[in-house]
Amino acid sequence: MNRRTFVASTAAAAILAFGGGAVWYRASRPPIAPLSADGDRLVRPHSPVIGPVDAPVTLVEFFDPSCEACRAFHPILGQILSRYPKELRLVLRYTPLHEGSDEVVRILEAARRQDRFEEVLDRVFERQPEWAVHGAPDIAKAWEIAGTAGIDLARARLDAVSPEVTAVLERDVADLEAVGIQKTPTFFVNGKEPAQFGPKPLYEAIVAEVERTGTDS
Repeated sequence: MNRRTFVASTAAAAILAFGGGAVWYRASRPPIAPLSADGDRLVRPHSPVIGPVDAPVTLVEFFDPSCEACRAFHPILGQILSRYPKELRLVLRYTPLHEGSDEVVRILEAARRQDRFEEVLDRVFERQPEWAVHGAPDIAKAWEIAGTAGIDLARARLDAVSPEVTAVLERDVADLEAVGIQKTPTFFVNGKEPAQFGPKPLYEAIVAEVERTGTDS
């Protein structure tokens, strides 16, 4: 797919994706790494990764599950990952800026412990208008939505309040403050923030890194 075709399709995707639900590229991924201070403030060993762990191009997204712009980018990122299934990995960093987002982060982490992270993330974004009411988030509804992705809710509720999940949340909050993240989504491509915000500048930054590393398939 050339750049012009991709950029045109992303505009349609942002409008239409949630009518039928976003579909993410599914890749085999390693188990959750132990929480540690290793890595840097953009990429931590505990962070969710979609795509090959050893991919030469790393896209980091600081995202908030309540963020409408993050929801719009969700299918776009899926398209980019599908375009570069060997060259690109997506590292997700939690950025709970909205009220109630920290609780939904806990739901996502609990789902990850059942290997259902991507499925629950899809549902949370697809049905975001049902639970992410600004000023009055419906966390019970978010749990109900997560349950439709096939997780064991009883187990997930216990995992969500575990010290391990709390540590992940605290680490990501500390990192987003240290990096100076003030809006979501914020992207970094191999450690560099694109010069402009939007699907086209993001895609072009990724293409440039793929070409620079000489890995375009």
